[in-house]
Amino acid sequence: MLFALDNVQKRYGTLEALKGITVQVEPGSIGLLGPNGAGKSTLIQTLLGLIELNGGSATVLDHRVPDEKRAIQRLTGYMPEDDCYLPYMTAVEYVSFNGRLSGMPKSEAFRRAHQTLHYVGLGEARYRELEGFSTGMKQRVKLAQGLVHGPELLFLDEPTSGLDPQGRDEMLELINDVRDRGVNIVLSSHLLHEVEQVCDEVLMLNEGKLVHYGPIEALTGEDDTRVIEVKTRDNNERLEQLLLEHDYAVEREGLTLKVHLEADEDEQSMLQLAVDHEIQIRHFMPSELTLEAAFLGLLEDDDRAPTSSNAKESSTAEARA
Repeated sequence: MLFALDNVQKRYGTLEALKGITVQVEPGSIGLLGPNGAGKSTLIQTLLGLIELNGGSATVLDHRVPDEKRAIQRLTGYMPEDDCYLPYMTAVEYVSFNGRLSGMPKSEAFRRAHQTLHYVGLGEARYRELEGFSTGMKQRVKLAQGLVHGPELLFLDEPTSGLDPQGRDEMLELINDVRDRGVNIVLSSHLLHEVEQVCDEVLMLNEGKLVHYGPIEALTGEDDTRVIEVKTRDNNERLEQLLLEHDYAVEREGLTLKVHLEADEDEQSMLQLAVDHEIQIRHFMPSELTLEAAFLGLLEDDDRAPTSSNAKESSTAEARA
């Protein structure tokens, strides 16, 4: 088990940042998604033992939070969203210092710092002071300090923040390489296409509640059901009626008909139906449910159901406390 949460709650005064989250996350690469204020950073810092829980319990790599937080910090790496370094330090000093904080001997931390800085593309800049680094270099050195001690699990909080498109692509390539080397990844990002490039599973939060956890393929509907988008020249209503009469599952979205086909249904028969009734097709192509569309749909469902099962569990737990 990568990490497990049982009714985890965190409050800042009257603000409920985490509202009784219960989930068990398996090893792999996980995208942590949610709008601003959803509780993503709070969840990461809670799992690292950096902030205390107000209720519930959690484990990371089979170690309890916060009782075994030193063991957790030796096994995990953390690339925070915000800059957190002393500007007068050189890159190698900063990275080796973080290695020592993770329990490495001084000489080993210094050796590993050199190796890790070369790995992230900062070998030639390792003796430069951090205050002179560009945004892209700062992001790379933050990644290096999270990797220096060889963690089993790496938490990445908005790792492409402030980067231009080329810098984003290069950072994602690095993260994919880290993943391919066997390191478990938790990537917190508001850029959904980044999560799709790196992660196999997603964990979604909204207003401190768990909205979804599971494979991306399940979320985006990549199964035996297909959706065909159809537009006609001026006969959408007529075609919709014909499709419904022939037992097709049809929904209308603006000027587009979306026809849901099972595995054994043939889209060619739809076209033949239009030809037989002299309906001119202007647009006919498969539709793909993107992660972004699925994400927005889940948020809309969650907003319409404020008393979700997760919220009810939290309320029940608070009532018992």
